[in-house]
Amino acid sequence: MDFYIVIPAHNEEKFIEQTLSSLANQTLLPKRLVVVNDHSTDNTEKIVSDFQEEHNWISLVNSNSSDKHLPGAKIINAFYKGYETLDEDYDVICKFDADLIFPSNYLEKLADHFKANKRLGMASGFCYIKKNKEWILENLTRKDHIRGALKAYKKECFEQIGKLKPSMGWDTIDELLSKYYDWEILTDETLHVKHLKPTGISYNKASKHLQGEAMYKMHYGFTITLISAIKLAYKKGSFELFKDYMAGYLKAKREKVDYLVSEEQGAFIRKLRWNGMLEKLKKQKSPFST
Repeated sequence: MDFYIVIPAHNEEKFIEQTLSSLANQTLLPKRLVVVNDHSTDNTEKIVSDFQEEHNWISLVNSNSSDKHLPGAKIINAFYKGYETLDEDYDVICKFDADLIFPSNYLEKLADHFKANKRLGMASGFCYIKKNKEWILENLTRKDHIRGALKAYKKECFEQIGKLKPSMGWDTIDELLSKYYDWEILTDETLHVKHLKPTGISYNKASKHLQGEAMYKMHYGFTITLISAIKLAYKKGSFELFKDYMAGYLKAKREKVDYLVSEEQGAFIRKLRWNGMLEKLKKQKSPFST
């Protein structure tokens, strides 16, 4: 299968060499790989240029966006800067972060999964972070969710979901719309991907408000947003985050921010979310049971 990869990168000199090395040593090489050097002020461009000289399937695009940190919009806009340089001759399109180390068989295993299931729309491995000299599963990783850091889409699925939304929450919207169009999602827990820079360490307060805004844009409604905000804040160990998420949602509702999905898609998303929560409740054993 032909893989195209786009990697948005902003000041990634500490990590991007390891990322590109791991992709250059795949048992199944990508057909094209584009790095979008987005407003970097370090040696990111030089490192990528050196790889470009060694591998004719690697290319570099320089972009000068704002240096303001806007999770979602900034990275997806950078993704499109690279995507627009590619043709349509691919089977799988990937959006990868610039701070990952992939196992050598990563793309080959994904190709096997896509070949084995015609309705498989998205696939990935699991993210691991280094803690106390050991690589442990990153706490945001779940079997039923593909992390934004390592998205891989079958071409037909990518096009049917309308590609990627330049907004916070894009890496949830894509999965929800995939399910809406009856595509399947797979995470392979045998594929351990090293995540060198944990998610969200550079988020500021304004950025965190965007998470709540994203829940509004996805037609979650107040109750599902409340439950989701509690769960996310709990996972990240911060009650302040819960307040940020809810403030973002309520602000978006007051201002009547444009939705990212249709009313019909929103109804499907709410039903999917409720069913998911009910399933988890059923699996939890009652403390009164014997």
